[in-house]
Amino acid sequence: MTSEKIVNKQDILEKITPVIEKLAQEQNLILLETDFVKEAGNWHLRIFIYSQDHPVSHEDCENLTKNLSEYADSLIPVNYYLEVSSPGINRKLKSSREYNIFRDKQVEIKLKQPEESSGEKIFTAKILEYSPDAGLKVEKTDNNKIFYIKEENISFVKLQLNKEIK
Repeated sequence: MTSEKIVNKQDILEKITPVIEKLAQEQNLILLETDFVKEAGNWHLRIFIYSQDHPVSHEDCENLTKNLSEYADSLIPVNYYLEVSSPGINRKLKSSREYNIFRDKQVEIKLKQPEESSGEKIFTAKILEYSPDAGLKVEKTDNNKIFYIKEENISFVKLQLNKEIK
C-alpha cells in the first residue's frame, strides 16, 4: 500500500494565487487564471497570463516560471509540473474580471437565447464594458449596434485575439 499525501487543492490555490499575481504584476503581466489539477496521476499547476501592452512571449512565461519556482515549492507539498502560458488565440472568458481585462477586444459570443433584434445566438462583437447589474455591453461587429447582454443569457464569450479591433 502506497501512502499518498492528501492535497487540499483549494488551500494551495488560496496561498499561491496572491504570490503569482504579485510576481506577474512585477513583470507588467496580468494573471488570468491559476489551476491546480491532477491528471494521469500527476499534479499540474497551470497559470495563464496576459499583457495589455504586448503579446505574451516565451520569455515572459520563462521569467515568471523562474521567479515563481522558489515560492511554489514551499507552498505546494507534492511534486507537480508548472505550466505558464498565454491565454491562447481563442480563449473562452471565464469571469466578469476577464470581461474587464479584455475590454475593447474582439470576441465571439454565443447566447442561450437569441439576441432580440436580430434573432442571432452567435455573433462577433467588441466588449465595451461589464457591470454585474446591466451585464456585458458590446458593439456588434457587423452593424455597430450597441447593447447589453445579461450574464445569465451568455453561453460563452470567446476571445478572438487574431481579430483585434484597434
